[in-house]
Amino acid sequence: MGDQDMVLFREENGIALLTLNRPEALNALNMAMLERLFGLLDQVRATDSIKAAIITGSGTTAFSAGADVRFLNQATPLEVREFARLAVQLNRKIETLGKIVVAAINGYAIGGGQELAESCMLRIAVPGAKMGHPEVCLGAIGGFGGTTRLPRLVGKGRAAEMLLRGRLVSGSEALQIGLVQSVVAPENLLAEAKATLCEIVAHPPIAVRLTWEAIHRGLDMTLEESTLLGADLFGLVATTEDFRIGTKAFLEKTTPAYTGK
Repeated sequence: MGDQDMVLFREENGIALLTLNRPEALNALNMAMLERLFGLLDQVRATDSIKAAIITGSGTTAFSAGADVRFLNQATPLEVREFARLAVQLNRKIETLGKIVVAAINGYAIGGGQELAESCMLRIAVPGAKMGHPEVCLGAIGGFGGTTRLPRLVGKGRAAEMLLRGRLVSGSEALQIGLVQSVVAPENLLAEAKATLCEIVAHPPIAVRLTWEAIHRGLDMTLEESTLLGADLFGLVATTEDFRIGTKAFLEKTTPAYTGK
């Protein structure tokens, strides 16, 4: 399999579908996959016609089983560090893409695969999904950002329990603890992800982007700093044409026709 085939790309109706494609290895992440995904995300960012993206796994068994353990076992510490740093940069790129990214979790999402999903804005899973961080069971840690993002998603205590025990959660438990936003049947997974994104991208794009920025950046601030950021971004969005169109339509009880400006 060539490097280009390790992550498949398709665009449909303004939504990019990025499919991790090493089904023989449960879509485990290697350096070539990370580099390919990195490049595709740059393409998504630079393409105006693409409004959002979905990341999923090929097959019906795994979203991604995480970092390629065979590589980790044979790599030098410096190679492991380089691998982890690229993964951290990739996950950061997803968070700051400027476009909404949804993880469609079709099976196992563990270790680095789970960390990839955690960096997405929203997560949708199938009931049979198994999600979590078993790294400690291998003598490792969640080095792609899991020790940072999981506590922000499910709380410090819950994250500590999952990370320290290496316990996986089902789709239904993930929904209960807020790790995913919805659980749907496997045959409906991509349709649900697309429907969610279509609803979001129907809103004014600048308002959507700044809303995510307020959420994401605000988590690293004090309460006062975060609320002031929200106020500043509220003022910024008021400079857009869509703000005037939306508020006018509300007052006139008409349907707004947004321009994206």
